[in-house]
Amino acid sequence: MSDTHSLDVLIDALRRLPGVGQRSAQRMAFHLLQHDREGARRIASALNEAVTRVRHCALCHTFTEGEICATCQDPRRDAGLLCVVETPADQAALERTGAFNGRYFVLMGRLSPLDGIGPRDIGIEQLLARAADGMLREVILATNFTGEGEATAHVITQALQARGLTVTRLARGIPAGSELEYVDLSTIAHALADRR
Repeated sequence: MSDTHSLDVLIDALRRLPGVGQRSAQRMAFHLLQHDREGARRIASALNEAVTRVRHCALCHTFTEGEICATCQDPRRDAGLLCVVETPADQAALERTGAFNGRYFVLMGRLSPLDGIGPRDIGIEQLLARAADGMLREVILATNFTGEGEATAHVITQALQARGLTVTRLARGIPAGSELEYVDLSTIAHALADRR
C-alpha cells in the first residue's frame, strides 16, 4: 500500500480540470503541499463553499447563489431579447463587451452525438419553455462555431422557428487586424458569404 494515498487522490482530483494532465496535476499538488499550504486550504475552502452554495438560475440556467441571478432580475434588461450561449464562461465573455442588454439562456453544453449528449442533456427543453413566455422578439444564438456548436444552433433554430420566433446567429468573419493570407479558408468563405 502506498504511503502517499492522499497525495495520489489530490493529483487524480486535479487531473479532472480541463487541460490538466498527469504532470501538471502533480506539479500543482507538489507546489501547494511544499510551498503554499495556506493557499491549498483556501482553495479547498472556496471550492467547498462554491459547491455548496452555487446553483443554476431558475430562469437562465447560469450559476448563481440565489434562486434568480442578478442579470435576470435586472429590470433594465430587454426581456424581448434572449441570447443563447453554451456555458457561463461564454455569457461572461459577452457581458464584458457591454454590447448586449438583453437576457441570457445558458445551455450548459452543446450537442455531441458521438459523446452521447443529446437535446435532453443540455437544457433545450427548458429553453423552449422559456421561449414560450410570449415576451421574446428575438433569440440570438451565440453557440461556438465548432461542429457541435453549429449542430446545436441548427436544432435550436428549427425548434424556435417552428414556434414562430425570430432566430438570429452571431456573425462570423475575419478578425480586425488580420491579414487574409493567414486566415483559415473556412473563415474567409463565411466572411465572403455573410458580407454586408
